[in-house]
Amino acid sequence: MRHRMANRKLGRTSAHRGAMFRNQVASMIQNERIVTTLIKAKELRPIVEKFVTLGKEDSVHNRRQAAQSISDATLVQKLFNTLSPRFAQRPGGYTRIIKLGPRRGDGAEMAILEFVDYTLADKKAAPATGKKGAVTKKKGKAADDQAGSDAEGGEEKAKKKAKPEKKPKPAKKPKPEKKPKTVTPKAGKKSKAAATKSRTKRGA
Repeated sequence: MRHRMANRKLGRTSAHRGAMFRNQVASMIQNERIVTTLIKAKELRPIVEKFVTLGKEDSVHNRRQAAQSISDATLVQKLFNTLSPRFAQRPGGYTRIIKLGPRRGDGAEMAILEFVDYTLADKKAAPATGKKGAVTKKKGKAADDQAGSDAEGGEEKAKKKAKPEKKPKPAKKPKPEKKPKTVTPKAGKKSKAAATKSRTKRGA
């Protein structure tokens, strides 16, 4: 016979499996509802219910026992002050499992583990028709007011937007033509042409 096969190993070592369950218990106490695989939910369910039973008797010893697995002090306080008193008149069966079907990708069976008195918070969404109706009413009233104001203020806006006409600039006077400069040879220095002429005369 297959003795001592009560718990599933889940493909993990005992240390890894214990750490995973401690994290899930903390998440369960904090959110009161978690989504996990169906096999993990079946293994986690008795662990969570033992903690709720432990919290029914509020004592220093029980709080220390809970604190060994739940590291967050605020979650231990919530377990003993909020969760466990809610099930004071219930002898057991504090949680329920809701199947979700296979997970997309690997096909693992998913499930929701939650407390039996858990209710989804109703989202207070304002009716869209009311908002739209209010807007349309406001638009209808404002349309009449704007029609009159547009007629009055249209001329003023047109005047503001219209740019003032620019005055034509006077024509520029034509600049006087510059006379060409005449270069006068300096005294004592003969030009090259004069020097060549003098040389030719001397040679003759």
